Amino acid sequence: MLDLADCRVRLATTLLSDVLDGMGWRAQALPPRIRPLDEGKVLAGWARTALFMDVHEVVAGENPYALEIALIDDLLPDEIPVFACGASGRIAPWGELLSTAAQARGAAGAVMDGLVRDVRAIRGMGFPVFHGGIGPLDSKGRGKVMQCDVTIACAGVEVRPGDFIFGDADGVIVVPRAIAAEVVAGALAKRAGEEETLAALKAGEKLAAVFDRTGIL
Repeated sequence: MLDLADCRVRLATTLLSDVLDGMGWRAQALPPRIRPLDEGKVLAGWARTALFMDVHEVVAGENPYALEIALIDDLLPDEIPVFACGASGRIAPWGELLSTAAQARGAAGAVMDGLVRDVRAIRGMGFPVFHGGIGPLDSKGRGKVMQCDVTIACAGVEVRPGDFIFGDADGVIVVPRAIAAEVVAGALAKRAGEEETLAALKAGEKLAAVFDRTGIL
C-alpha cells in the first residue's frame, strides 16, 4: 500500500507522467482543461467512479441524486470521487455540500470533467477539487448518475475503480492500480535524480554536461 501522505509531499504529476511514458503508458494525463480549484492543493488517493448521462427534464417523484448520494456516503478515507460528466458544460454536480460530506468521510478530494460551483466555500474548506469549469448549473433535470464504481472515461482518460489518482498545479494523472507501486517507486527515484541535476545546474555546470552524466531533463 502506498504512503499517501508521503506521496503528497514528494511526488509531482510531471514525475509520474515521465515514468508512465517510459513504461509505455502515454495517455494517462487528463487534458489541460481539467484544473485545480486551488493550485496550492495536492490530490492523492484511490478512485471511486461515477458515470453521468444527460437528461432534459425533471421526473416527478424521482430522486435524481440517489446514486450520487450513495457513492458519497460510502466513501472511505483517501478515496476520490471521479465523475465522468461529459463535455457539454450543462451541469455543475459538485459544490459545497458534496465537498463537506466527502471531507467528513476522509475523502482525499474530487475530480470531474463537469463543472463545479460554490467555489469560494470549497476553497475556504481546503478541499482539493479538480474540475472542467466553473458554473452555477445544478445537475437536476440536466444530468444524473447512472452507474457507480464502473470503468469511465473522465475527460477522455480511462479511469477504473481503485486507480491511483494524483493531481497538482500541473494537472491530474491516472495510474492503473496494478502498476501504482512500481510507478510511484520510479517517480521517487526520478525525483532524487532531478534533485542531483538541479544542484549541479545551480553550481554552474552546463546543461549538456549534466544531461550527459544523468540522462535527466
